[in-house]
Amino acid sequence: MALNNFVKSIRNIMRNDAGINGDAQRIEQIAWMLFLKVYDEKENDWEFNEDGFTSFIPEHCRWRNWAKDSGNGEALTADGLLKFVNDTLFPTLKGLEVTPSTPMRNAIVRTTFEDANQYMKDGVLLRQIINVIDQLDLGNYEESHAFGEIYESILKEMQSAGSAGEFYTPRALTDFMAEIICPKVGEKMADFACGTGGFITSWLKALDKKVHTAEDKEEYAKSVYGIEKKQFPYMLCVTNMLLHDIDSPKVMHDNSLTKDVLNYTDDDKFDVVLMNPPYGGSEKNDIKQHFPSDLSSSETADLFMVLIMYRLAKNGRAAVILPDGFLFGTDNAKLAIKEKLLREFNLHTVIRLPGSIFAPYTSIATNILFFNNERAEGAEEGFCTNATWFYRLDMPEGYKHFSKTKPMRAEHCEPIIAWWNNRQEIADTESNDEKSRRFTARQLLELDCNFDQCKFPKDEEEILPPAELLADYFKKRKALDHEIDKTLAEIQRILGIEINIEE
Repeated sequence: MALNNFVKSIRNIMRNDAGINGDAQRIEQIAWMLFLKVYDEKENDWEFNEDGFTSFIPEHCRWRNWAKDSGNGEALTADGLLKFVNDTLFPTLKGLEVTPSTPMRNAIVRTTFEDANQYMKDGVLLRQIINVIDQLDLGNYEESHAFGEIYESILKEMQSAGSAGEFYTPRALTDFMAEIICPKVGEKMADFACGTGGFITSWLKALDKKVHTAEDKEEYAKSVYGIEKKQFPYMLCVTNMLLHDIDSPKVMHDNSLTKDVLNYTDDDKFDVVLMNPPYGGSEKNDIKQHFPSDLSSSETADLFMVLIMYRLAKNGRAAVILPDGFLFGTDNAKLAIKEKLLREFNLHTVIRLPGSIFAPYTSIATNILFFNNERAEGAEEGFCTNATWFYRLDMPEGYKHFSKTKPMRAEHCEPIIAWWNNRQEIADTESNDEKSRRFTARQLLELDCNFDQCKFPKDEEEILPPAELLADYFKKRKALDHEIDKTLAEIQRILGIEINIEE
């Protein structure tokens, strides 16, 4: 089934169910069903390859035994299906016994369902959804490996879900970061806020090119680690890992910030960290207490930066996306974190990204910080950073900004790659701004750790003639009126009422 058709079919069916209230619930509802479908497919493989295989899921709760519709009219549906899912399936999966010795591929079933919810109230519609999901041909390589894009497609179809903070890094960017970090077989990579697993799957994609032996394949399967706080992205991440042949994914449903960073040992550290930490959020005092007082902040992104520094192994490499606010921030915690980066890590590159990278979910401007846990050659006494290069990635020709219909693509990262391999300072002759510049660690410290360098030139405000200004206003108002009318019509349909307004 085509990916777009899958998303549209699911969305259109769920719109008619009274139990689904909003896009976030629709996504969560889809997530647990997708997980069970994919897990059932993996069990087919395990049964074929392993003698004496026994499912961790009780027989009557396995997807094949309750969800499959053979077309003979005997499939569970309507009230019978609702009763089974609500009173049998969910209590059984939530109550599966898991001990420290339980294999990870089994334990993820219980973890996936611990905080999952079943919202639908119409058993006939639920049967229709299940049938659509069961049509996914996960035996087809291309279709199964496109699974990681399903969630992003759902978000594009349901844009309001982005307002809940569920926006994810474009695949072009995660792939670029994974490639440029240059994975090696045997390394361990982590994402401490992994969402649906975008960075992890990009890492696996880059690492797969270097897998040549059975031993390499074993290292590939053990190379990733993720933590995700929210339930339904966690479900999709685990499902994504299963589809990428990680049968026992080390992906935890937890909050990365709830452990004292000073307690981490070398065994808790990773060779590579790739991530886009949550930002814009504010953490409570009990979370802040897990960090040294000078580095403690209420800003989520700041705390994740500190966490990364404490969990990056010696000679380890990190690529982290952070908002502009981190670069120019002057509060005590941000300044202390940035100084720690310069003195104790090799902050070698900062890539300034266009502001619309995450459109339509947010317009926040972001940057990629690349740093290693090592002392750079030639670094001054008291610093591990010798020089930090700043590079501004401008919008590609023909683009005013990225959008849902014109997203970032892989080729848009090519200017960074070309510059990366032949670094030089670049002056923008048109705007008089610097596009690329090298700073020593001491220079940045003397600038009060202001990393807001090689900024984007400000657009000059366009002053329209009065007639054009009025025409533009009426055009925008007409478009807004149209959207309001559509919304009111949808509310009217849901309520089942008719309102006739006299002209």
